[in-house]
Amino acid sequence: MARALAGGFVEKNILPAGSIIAADAKEEAVIGFCERIAGARTAPSNVALVTAADVVFLAVKPQNMADVFAELKSATDQAASIASTLFVSIVAGLRSDRLADALSTERIVRVMPNTPCLIGQGMSAYAARAGVSAEDVAFVQRLLESVGDAVAIDESQLDAVTGLSGSGPAFVYQVLEAMIEGGIESGLDAEIANRLAVQTVLGAAMMLRETGETPKILTDRVASPNGTTVAGLRVLAENQAKSAITAAVLAATDRSRELAAG
Repeated sequence: MARALAGGFVEKNILPAGSIIAADAKEEAVIGFCERIAGARTAPSNVALVTAADVVFLAVKPQNMADVFAELKSATDQAASIASTLFVSIVAGLRSDRLADALSTERIVRVMPNTPCLIGQGMSAYAARAGVSAEDVAFVQRLLESVGDAVAIDESQLDAVTGLSGSGPAFVYQVLEAMIEGGIESGLDAEIANRLAVQTVLGAAMMLRETGETPKILTDRVASPNGTTVAGLRVLAENQAKSAITAAVLAATDRSRELAAG
């Protein structure tokens, strides 16, 4: 995800590659980052990175954050380094109050992106603490929009965001897989079924975004009385497909809350 974000910053001309610095405990991760972001620089440690950077993206697995906190705390110049740094965390489940305590700063923005950021079509939601200026918020918004769309929310809503847009791509893939299998069972070649299903889902999503209509209204426009769509919708209703997807979002949200609670 760090590579995807940095790639968007550079490709959208928000930041020059030379202004981006990477640090990671694994050398291969740093090598891979610099291969993706040609011209990016590296730092020998997290302490060196924080000292050199104005904005730091924390793109670390939750189980590794304790080591990062310990490393930064051991720095003799921690106070001076961190006081002037804006931290943007994409660490899943890590509350901003814990970050604020560990880093001794209120300049923290917590972000929940999703995997389509990898192709510049992501959806990110972010929550800024009170110590983050309006200028910094606008800058973070601009950065996140380089890899898709971004919306500001209250941090209390980030678990719901995790359930909907964070986990949501997997739910869409399940729907796509089912549509493709249905096409194949109906006699289509697998490649054609895949192409039809992918473009259908993409087009339907674009219709929602471009028209501003509700899913219900657009469904009604497709569903002619006693037609093929109605026959399919009847089966979906009989199998409680909508309820199952809603339940999946709620289950993912609940799990996010459990993980955050530790």
